[in-house]
Amino acid sequence: MSSADLSQGVGAVGRARVGVRTLRGGRDRWWLQPVLTVTGLSLWVIYAVVRTALQRNYWVADYHYLSPFYSPCLTTSCAPGSSHLGTPFGNFPPLLPYAILSLPFLLVFRLTCYYYRKAYYRSYYLAPPACAVAEPHRTYHGETRFPLILQNFHRWFFYAAVILSGINSYDAAVAFHGKGGGFGFGLGNLILIANVILLWCYTLGCHSCRNIVGGRLRHFSKHPIRYWAWGKVSLLNGRHMQFAWFTLLSLAVTDAYIAFVAAGVFPDPRFIN
Repeated sequence: MSSADLSQGVGAVGRARVGVRTLRGGRDRWWLQPVLTVTGLSLWVIYAVVRTALQRNYWVADYHYLSPFYSPCLTTSCAPGSSHLGTPFGNFPPLLPYAILSLPFLLVFRLTCYYYRKAYYRSYYLAPPACAVAEPHRTYHGETRFPLILQNFHRWFFYAAVILSGINSYDAAVAFHGKGGGFGFGLGNLILIANVILLWCYTLGCHSCRNIVGGRLRHFSKHPIRYWAWGKVSLLNGRHMQFAWFTLLSLAVTDAYIAFVAAGVFPDPRFIN
């Protein structure tokens, strides 16, 4: 290895010279978590891409159930009644997601999320794959160069995520609709509500939200309301990883349930109307 190779990354001057693959003290399964992360994230991405490209079975007209993968539906291609915020776009060609404005913001919000950075850095990029395991890269520049320097825009994507969580909350409220009109309540409503609650827990537990609420304060005692809010956000922030995964599951379950009901695979059990 040349001197240039030793100047950066795991071989940088001042870093310990490790002659073994790991310093974990034994042959443990350190690779299991990266494998599970790659599998889970990849399966979810495949499901989301397929569902958004199908352009069908996303709206249950009888109960006003709208899949979160199609919210807000902003094209005249949307099913009648599903466009809660209007249709500023004309007909969409096949495969183009109907929620063309919201999905990119949701994607970049999660891509720049502090937890998801850790998840895909360790699993897809192996930087590093686990604690006390040498990474395979000769150089390391962190988030100081393009494209990773764009991770610093996470706070601005957080504001977009708050708006989109509000839209999902509106969708859940609109879904209290009975067949033929009036108030209605079914199993689908419970699923939509659970999904919205988890989305808010994940969004408000964001590290940027914690900084916005309680950052740059010299004395918490002089700002009791912000201190109270900071404490609540901190509780959510401590479980940010769990909510990151729970919301992926809840989004997929909510979409799949609505798709099955819309396709007539099974009826929505109704408690009221």
